[in-house]
Amino acid sequence: MSEAIYVTVQADLKQKIYNGDFPDLKLPDERTLAAQYEVSRSSIKRALNVLVQQGVIFKKRGSGTFVNPLYLKNHDLFQHEGSNLGVSDSFRVDGKAPSIELLDFQVVPATPVQQQALFLNDGDFVYEIKRLRRLEGVPFMIERGYVPINVLPGLNKEIVSGSVYEYVENTKNRAVTKSFMTIMAEPSNAEDQQLLELSDKEPVGIMEGIFFMDDGTPLEFSNMRLHYKYLRYNAFVSIDSE
Repeated sequence: MSEAIYVTVQADLKQKIYNGDFPDLKLPDERTLAAQYEVSRSSIKRALNVLVQQGVIFKKRGSGTFVNPLYLKNHDLFQHEGSNLGVSDSFRVDGKAPSIELLDFQVVPATPVQQQALFLNDGDFVYEIKRLRRLEGVPFMIERGYVPINVLPGLNKEIVSGSVYEYVENTKNRAVTKSFMTIMAEPSNAEDQQLLELSDKEPVGIMEGIFFMDDGTPLEFSNMRLHYKYLRYNAFVSIDSE
């Protein structure tokens, strides 16, 4: 089975779950799904295993495969859908894709923190990309991203006004598939209050992380400051071997 078919089956199953196509929260068995998608059972098993790892579904021995009701309840916030981890091309908020407003784009020397995060040397430069994300006109995220010039030369305002990760996938045949994230909250500053329409008494959520391409190369060090209403963290932890 090709990776494209595998991703398609997985994404379609997840979309059906979000659409409420399984009102009793139970999925058909693997044989039925294989017939519906016209693929092998091993392909269905692989797609289901990924959804299990993501916490979307769980398997109960002797009973079948079920939708995780807590995951379903929280799906109206950030949903990852796709082969990349970028906000614009793989996340949805309340089922809607965020729009992008480019606030600033420049080339700057990498700071010591950025050098460490992106495995750069003294004297290396990065693109500094500052963007505001909106949902139906309502601002919800200020994003500052730092991309090494030597990893992705040729970026311009047109590219960074859209999905950088989609550009990487289409032009470099690479996908951003891993990240290390820190999630926290702190009092909002003057810029947060202005751009995210917060009061001086409201906090801001922070997601800071390093995003890696599928060959292990760090592509971006990113700091995202969110309106606190959109900050929610879900974790699925498994200690068994399945």
